[in-house]
Amino acid sequence: MRPLTTLLALPLALLPSLAFAQDLEVQVTKPAECTRKTQKGDTVSMMYKGTLQSDGSKFDSSYDRGTPFSFTIGKGQVIKGWDQGLLDMCIGEGRKLIIPPNLAYGNRAMGTKIPAGSTLSTCGQLQPSGPV
Repeated sequence: MRPLTTLLALPLALLPSLAFAQDLEVQVTKPAECTRKTQKGDTVSMMYKGTLQSDGSKFDSSYDRGTPFSFTIGKGQVIKGWDQGLLDMCIGEGRKLIIPPNLAYGNRAMGTKIPAGSTLSTCGQLQPSGPV
């Protein structure tokens, strides 16, 4: 009888990791056309606002600072949801990303504004910068 108990407990042990097994959701909020879209290795600049999906509370905003945030796609300088969700974008294009915890900060809290296990929502627009 003990092996059956162990076998039944196994799926419960996997629940925390399955809770994070979600996909990135990408919504185009402002379409734009271009001859070259963003690729891994491009340095990009974004104006964005980040909120918690759970309650809509803002945790960061480049709009508030009045300065775009610049980084290189695919170098791990930002969360995985941004590295993946901002590929194939045109300058001037706007996107909303719904980023599950496994592509954000996982089970770690980030400061006082992002609790552990948070799904993030970011809305932003690609600004002119670099070779894109």
